[in-house]
Amino acid sequence: MNVSRQELSGAGRRFTRQRDLIMGIIRQGHGHLDAGEIYRRAREKEPRLSLSTVYRTLRMMKELNLVDELHFGEDHHHYEEKPPREHYHLVCFNCGRVIEFSYPLARLLKKEVPEAKDFYISETEMRIAGYCAKCRQARR
Repeated sequence: MNVSRQELSGAGRRFTRQRDLIMGIIRQGHGHLDAGEIYRRAREKEPRLSLSTVYRTLRMMKELNLVDELHFGEDHHHYEEKPPREHYHLVCFNCGRVIEFSYPLARLLKKEVPEAKDFYISETEMRIAGYCAKCRQARR
């Protein structure tokens, strides 16, 4: 089971095969899938599934804090399972590759900014864009 009955029923939502399937695809895809790719993969297993069901399910899972919606500077969003710890993304301009990384900068920001600006930070999101090693090598 990919999304637990407890996660959904605790939030007053029903457990369905479609919701379980969509969460499983996100987990198996190791994140960074857009709604169209999730839909294509889900239709292979559940041909009657609609794109609107995928969008509604993604919105619900985001509201329940089960997935993160990521913005990589494109017209669409990507989704990943809510990670156990904060991490950030390097995005290649050329091939679109997404590389996850952790860095203590966010901890520093969360400590220093609230004190200096009287602002509570609940989460951080960082996207750094450039060129991956493979694309840099190809350009030479």
